[in-house]
Amino acid sequence: MAIARAERLVNLVLCLLSTRQYLTAERIRAIVPGYHEAPTDEAFFRMFERDKSELRDLGVPLETGRQSGVEGAEDGYRIARRDYELGDIDLEPDEAAAVALAARLWDSPQLTGAVHGALIKLRAAGVDVDQDTPAAVEPKVRANEPAFPPLLQAVQAQQVVAFDYRKPPPGGQKERTVEPWGVVAWRGKWYLVGWDRDRDDTRCFRLSRVVGAVRSVGRPGAFTVPEGVDLMSLIARTEADPHQTAPAKIWVAKNRAQGLRRHAKVVEERDGGDVVEIDLKFPDSAAKWLAGFGPDVVVLEPEILQKSVRDRLQGALEGAR
Repeated sequence: MAIARAERLVNLVLCLLSTRQYLTAERIRAIVPGYHEAPTDEAFFRMFERDKSELRDLGVPLETGRQSGVEGAEDGYRIARRDYELGDIDLEPDEAAAVALAARLWDSPQLTGAVHGALIKLRAAGVDVDQDTPAAVEPKVRANEPAFPPLLQAVQAQQVVAFDYRKPPPGGQKERTVEPWGVVAWRGKWYLVGWDRDRDDTRCFRLSRVVGAVRSVGRPGAFTVPEGVDLMSLIARTEADPHQTAPAKIWVAKNRAQGLRRHAKVVEERDGGDVVEIDLKFPDSAAKWLAGFGPDVVVLEPEILQKSVRDRLQGALEGAR
């Protein structure tokens, strides 16, 4: 939203909150800064209609009515304080402490203003939020990646984006076209979750691997986020903890990949080979090792290891062309 329009909307809200009477459109035009810039009556009414729609979309309870006791009165507008003002907020001490910790957690120019504004509203409502109380553990979620602001804006506008994405070695770099569903932090890193149009599937992208500028594609409102989608669960399924032991189930060709078999346990025979189980302490580095066995080894689970091995094999194939 342009700064001039945002200021006009704020002025409009303040004006309609400060009166008990219904103000006509012409009266609003005369007293609210910003509307005098409209060159014609038609331009003003178009501007005013857009602003009313914007306020209603934001949840502002805009009332329409006529001044009582005045014959021939025109329709007017006002905002009832009882419907607009924030209700009582009752937080337990541990909940207030969590709010204070969250305020210190986010370390981003894009979020700092929103955090401070929320704290001001809470204190104005009588909620004691002490930011100075020391915390036993105080992590930081920084948003220094250049891709963060444009992707966050695209999520809010529901606008498709395109960007160059660097996959883990030897995956190389490719352009991705994505319907962005959300930008979330997970284990100290920022991720974009959305629908990858090129692969026709849900994908998660680490913001630190976005290369160059994020480009907007098409108009805002081009898609809708699926109802009930759990962004954090999607990331957890595709991003493994590199320091956590994870059991893997792998198909191994008969009498092949002896280096793998020495560390694994055969659990069943299948499709002319054996299905084995093996504990991998570092799944990410194990992907390179497993990819080295070529077609003699196929990862069945977990999904993140399967995808990592497949990406490495695909990168090797493209590099050989």
